[in-house]
Amino acid sequence: MSETVTLTLDEAYALAFDTLSHWGFSADHAHSIARVIWAGQRDECHSHGLYRLLMISASIKAGTPMEQPVAKQAVPEVVDHAPGIVRVDARNGYSLLAFERGTPLLLEKARKQGIAAMAINHCFHFSALWPEVEALAEQGVAALAMLPSHNWVAPAGGSKPVFGTNPIGFAWPRPQHPPFVFDFATSAVARGEIELHRRAGKPLGEGWAVDAAGRPTTDPAAALQGAMLTFGGHKGSALSAMIELLAGPLIGDLMSIESMAFDNGAAASPYHGEIIIAFDPTVFTGAAAAQHAQRAELLFDAITGQGARLPSQRRYEARARSLANGTVTIPKKLHDDIRALTAG
Repeated sequence: MSETVTLTLDEAYALAFDTLSHWGFSADHAHSIARVIWAGQRDECHSHGLYRLLMISASIKAGTPMEQPVAKQAVPEVVDHAPGIVRVDARNGYSLLAFERGTPLLLEKARKQGIAAMAINHCFHFSALWPEVEALAEQGVAALAMLPSHNWVAPAGGSKPVFGTNPIGFAWPRPQHPPFVFDFATSAVARGEIELHRRAGKPLGEGWAVDAAGRPTTDPAAALQGAMLTFGGHKGSALSAMIELLAGPLIGDLMSIESMAFDNGAAASPYHGEIIIAFDPTVFTGAAAAQHAQRAELLFDAITGQGARLPSQRRYEARARSLANGTVTIPKKLHDDIRALTAG
């Protein structure tokens, strides 16, 4: 019996959308979440593809003991807060619909004055950041996004969790090419990778985590009971602290320690805020914008010209394969687990 299941791209989207609808999400939320899950699977980002439905299931089943469960019908409120600031209250829903609703005003402000920020508050978050910053870059702006999570990660020199995985995403528009995009956790690896290794019975990489006693471990189960580690030692630790501050107190939302306290043992998706900053090159450099965009290409050519890869190149290659084949492949166990969530 095959250990994998192949789905058409339409079937993959329908699996996500139908599952979310079955759980009671509004059509708007189901579409916004399914689009991001589908994109992750299409680009072979397996820890952010259909697997994320399992995480969403855990969150919506959590309910209590959380102070506030995921609001599946929430309608985000977009507020024109200041000349350079958009605020979006997700009203305890997932962040993706809030991002979609706030983006038009963010772009309007960035195109008017060159730079603008969007703060998304009171949201649950489970997804990658690259779909957001890539979407903004496709509109001609550079974009930076940051957010905390639950405190799963120990600071450099410590062994007790303080930080979240605290991803940071950036995108730069390239008129003749897909955007330059990077999206990475400031932890040594994304939390989803730990769980995927546990499900597959595979050991972790060295330097990814410590156990509950603070000892280095390659056992995923021990890591989940202990703490993850930052990448690059003190450098990743400092970046993680920066993200906690910019996506926490700066926008009036929770840090990772507070998100975990809010969770109160429910093991739901992290609850916090997100900050997105958009930069319009045409405002910064005016009539010379096209010239400076070409100067940026010198940098990319210097990287790829020596055989080095740009961030997201593997993802774009996977996207091309998926679109050419019209299919994606996932483990049969994952497919069975997702189906079981809506059985009965």
